[in-house]
Amino acid sequence: MISAQYMTSRAAARRMMVLLAVLSFVVVLAVSGVRAVETESASSDNDTTALMLSIDGAISPATMDYVIRGLQLADEQGHGVVVLQLDTPGGLMASLRGIIQAILLSPVPVAVYVAPSGARAASAGTYILYGSHIAAMAPATNLGSATPVMMGGLHGAPAEKDSSSSPAEDGKSKGQGENGEKEAGDSAGKEQGGSAMERKTMEDAVAYIRELAGRHGRNADWAERAVREAVNLGAAGALEKNVIDIVAADVDDLLAQMDGRSVVMEGGEQVLDTDGMQVIRHDPDWRTRLLSVITDPNIAYFLMLIGFYGIFFELANPGSLFPGVIGGICLILALFAFQVLSVNYAGLALILLGLGFIVAEAFLPSFGILGLGGIASFVVGSIILMDGSNLSVSLPMIGGTALVAAAFLLWALSRFISLRKRHSVSGIEQTSRQKAVVLDDFEDEEDQYRGAVRLAGERWKAVSKEPLEKGDEVRVERIDGLTAYVVKC
Repeated sequence: MISAQYMTSRAAARRMMVLLAVLSFVVVLAVSGVRAVETESASSDNDTTALMLSIDGAISPATMDYVIRGLQLADEQGHGVVVLQLDTPGGLMASLRGIIQAILLSPVPVAVYVAPSGARAASAGTYILYGSHIAAMAPATNLGSATPVMMGGLHGAPAEKDSSSSPAEDGKSKGQGENGEKEAGDSAGKEQGGSAMERKTMEDAVAYIRELAGRHGRNADWAERAVREAVNLGAAGALEKNVIDIVAADVDDLLAQMDGRSVVMEGGEQVLDTDGMQVIRHDPDWRTRLLSVITDPNIAYFLMLIGFYGIFFELANPGSLFPGVIGGICLILALFAFQVLSVNYAGLALILLGLGFIVAEAFLPSFGILGLGGIASFVVGSIILMDGSNLSVSLPMIGGTALVAAAFLLWALSRFISLRKRHSVSGIEQTSRQKAVVLDDFEDEEDQYRGAVRLAGERWKAVSKEPLEKGDEVRVERIDGLTAYVVKC
């Protein structure tokens, strides 16, 4: 039986949890709505410096966020040029388009440098190289293989039907009139290469890379071959065919060769003055590296599976809570990894989900599952949201809020557990643990002794395994109906 004290404590804990969640939400909104205090930057002096960014791995939403923030930093601090060192096997089309758009709109010239030796700018890297103001490569590097590939598709899957029959004959064999013409058209499309969606993606990619090539006066025909035929070039061949602008041994060599070149910026042409520039590195921080792990295609795939199956099991077994909590968090992370949700929306969704879990912990007997899941979701969402779009959610604030929530959750759980271990203060459960006083000597009846005791101010029939005398103090072991089974203290 649940005691009144337990109910009162649980009601108080509910009110405190709701208050904590509301306060946390208000703090997050307040901090997220205020721009981070910018440190004083000598913009007039930084025009003689080059900010160096680095991409090493697949192009993902985390990479796009890092590059965009880096370009914004270069603009705010007044750097003369940005050098983006690149080594990538490819990545998401949406992410590379975001990177290229940021480069094209950047007021600071961007030089993409495929380095060190042995690096590559494959697939998405080729597009980024073509979209840069200065395209450079180190010796023994390569670029190309820019054919778009559908995620999850099987490369080189066999055609659905024999291409030996002509489109017209195929249309006649399957039907006449509109149906026959439609099927004949589909067949002709397959002979031209792939499904309608694949052709659309291919033509879109070709048009995109040709426009990038035309903007900076680079070889558009080879760019189209890189998309359609997945051809590749080394550094020397790329320079010879006017695919890139510079082959440089290192960054200092790159800056020296860039000096005096004219580049096409958003506001018009600009002549570079890079001779003797000091290079300042801005490597990916721990947040970017963490998000890069989450957005890795293999990790993202498993997050999506865990998300779907977690929600499925929760719907199949309502009240399990653990599958639903894990599934909800993993599903949002997967949507972020596949760039269905942007950085800001994914972070905000995880924060709201976490606060919802924390509030739900006060109303559902989850024994900490909802609370712990809420704290984890809140922390991950805050990390995703921090430092995005020139807004800064400080790490101490995230850690402090999470520690306060965790400490309160730990206190509430320990309080509930201690209350559950307490003896009942009413009913049979409470009576069975009290002491009683023998009223009369017990009589022997068939290996048992029977008599009467005073228990909680009432007279009870009692049974004992040993003889008892009037005035003895006994302890009640159990209650069976109106009979108390006692033992001598």
